[in-house]
Amino acid sequence: MDEEYDVIVLGTGLKECILSGLLSVDGLKVLHMDRNDYYGGGSTSLNLTQLFKRYRGDDKPPESLGSSREYNVDMIPKFMMANGALVRVLIHTDVTKYLNFKAVDGSFVYNKGKIYKVPATDVEALKSPLMGLFEKRRARKFFIYVQDYESNDPKSHEGLDLNQVTARQLISKYGLEDDTIDFIGHALALHLDDNYLDKPAKDFVDRVKVYAESLARFQGGSPYIYPLYGLGELPQAFARLSAVYGGTYMLNKPECKVEFDDAGKAIGVTSEGETAKCKKVVCDPSYLSDKVQNVGKVARAICIMSHPIPDTNDSHSAQVILPQKQLGRKSDMYLFCCSYAHNVAPKGKYIAFVTTEAETDQPQVELKPGIDLLGPVDEIFYDIYDRYEPTNDHATDGCFISTSYDATTHFETTVKDVVEMYSKITGKVLDLSVDLSHASATAEE
Repeated sequence: MDEEYDVIVLGTGLKECILSGLLSVDGLKVLHMDRNDYYGGGSTSLNLTQLFKRYRGDDKPPESLGSSREYNVDMIPKFMMANGALVRVLIHTDVTKYLNFKAVDGSFVYNKGKIYKVPATDVEALKSPLMGLFEKRRARKFFIYVQDYESNDPKSHEGLDLNQVTARQLISKYGLEDDTIDFIGHALALHLDDNYLDKPAKDFVDRVKVYAESLARFQGGSPYIYPLYGLGELPQAFARLSAVYGGTYMLNKPECKVEFDDAGKAIGVTSEGETAKCKKVVCDPSYLSDKVQNVGKVARAICIMSHPIPDTNDSHSAQVILPQKQLGRKSDMYLFCCSYAHNVAPKGKYIAFVTTEAETDQPQVELKPGIDLLGPVDEIFYDIYDRYEPTNDHATDGCFISTSYDATTHFETTVKDVVEMYSKITGKVLDLSVDLSHASATAEE
């Protein structure tokens, strides 16, 4: 292996595959390696036999669950916002041609023990049983402000500079109640905690706008889309993209040891006695465990069911967000449901995930509020995994390490990490101003 590469990417997790695709399109010479013999790393998809093997050892799946190969169970299940950053990356790279998407049926929020559809527009606010009559009117005014807000049109700002005013100050102008703030902040703006309230309101308003625009995009019950056959399709689509632009892929490469020069800068990767040289290394935390720190754990339950989540209007696919305050927790809990409608399970079967940032080491107890909302389950698997963040200085060692996937069931945090990594690797800003109409056809039935 005498060739020198601009970048060697280790691990075929979703973030790594998006980056190798983007870097290849930019004309960089990319070598992509993985110690596994399958795509996806920690974010892979499993069939039923693989799922049982991972969580139950030698137990064989019961025949009542149907054919193993009809299951595509994502290990890191997340929906994409129709107008969000990931869809923009897909269009920017033209990866949409390798994938088929379908809208997600429902977006819900948990409030005082019940599940409600998330209202995202002034029209929906007036219909929502989440709020009383007067609150509906106040919420409607807030949504109209958000819908009309344009950064470059001062007339739409109503005298507020959203780079100065905090989200809390903006919300108080409309006099909204705590429960309303809860669902707008967590189920619409998708903030992970309440810290956003004391930050400039611009980001908060932009996020609510993306949600409302995504919802309007497909006239469906949610702003989300999801690929047919699950997310396992994504890493492979980016791998194909990278290959089209001259990227090289090698699966099943054991060890994959990063080599450093005397100054501590990455200069190559060795596997099976051969070293490929490079200028930069991009990888997930598992490949450079001495350059990352543990920042928490994600607790989750993976459930196979024969019915949709109750109180979600029989949605074949849905997200339910349980804001932290509603559960007396420090972090939100997420329900994710998908089914045969997206070709991830046999007919009549549904796959639901309950995930949260772990606050204890007892997932069964901690996830109970979410699991109780699912109704009867055929099978349930519990899991807890560590989250890592890089601690290295990439300018010194030439290593660019992604952060582990969090508990969210949408892609906003994942893509933020990818976009930031891209800028660090290339010194450029990723231009995501694309014509979104290119993706609309693929999301229709």
